[in-house]
Amino acid sequence: MLETVQDSRRALLGVAALAALAPATASAQRIYGPGAPPTRYPDADIVALDEKRFTARLGNSSIRRLHTGMGWAEGPARHATGRFLIWSDIPNDECLRLTEENLHVSRRFRSPSGYSNGNTFDREGRQIACRHFHRDVVRYEPDGRLTILAAQGPDGPFNAPNDAVVHPRDGAIWFTDPGYGALMDYEGNRLPEAANSPAR
Repeated sequence: MLETVQDSRRALLGVAALAALAPATASAQRIYGPGAPPTRYPDADIVALDEKRFTARLGNSSIRRLHTGMGWAEGPARHATGRFLIWSDIPNDECLRLTEENLHVSRRFRSPSGYSNGNTFDREGRQIACRHFHRDVVRYEPDGRLTILAAQGPDGPFNAPNDAVVHPRDGAIWFTDPGYGALMDYEGNRLPEAANSPAR
């Protein structure tokens, strides 16, 4: 009799442990398509890493899937005035645009994109892109021209500019130049010495 009670207790504790894990498992198996279960608020997948600094979270907001079918999506940037979002699909060598009004996605918004990775907008609303293939940082002008802002630094050519941000005070463009964008052709083109050179 004692053994049966202990077995039942173990089984009950096992069920309780599974129930406690259910929210984490459910979020990992989220379904976005037709017939998806309703969204519960607050969304368990929206996590603030610094509660004191991140105060903009809304209790009734949720994560939504807006587009699929990309090789590798990277570098999202929102244009507040134009009310659109752009991002890069690096291996497909294109930049896509989503229009906020109707959620329409334009493929090949910029194609070829030079295997662009990070994107941002300057204070005049012009797109800034970090391109892996050309190893440079460029600006797209309103008339369609392309202006190369930086193609090498004091140590020589860049590895593969990756992410950029515009300084709010003076408009200076800060960007990263890691080595991994030049390690293979999947992200642009491989530097012959990439296997032996550290990231700058």
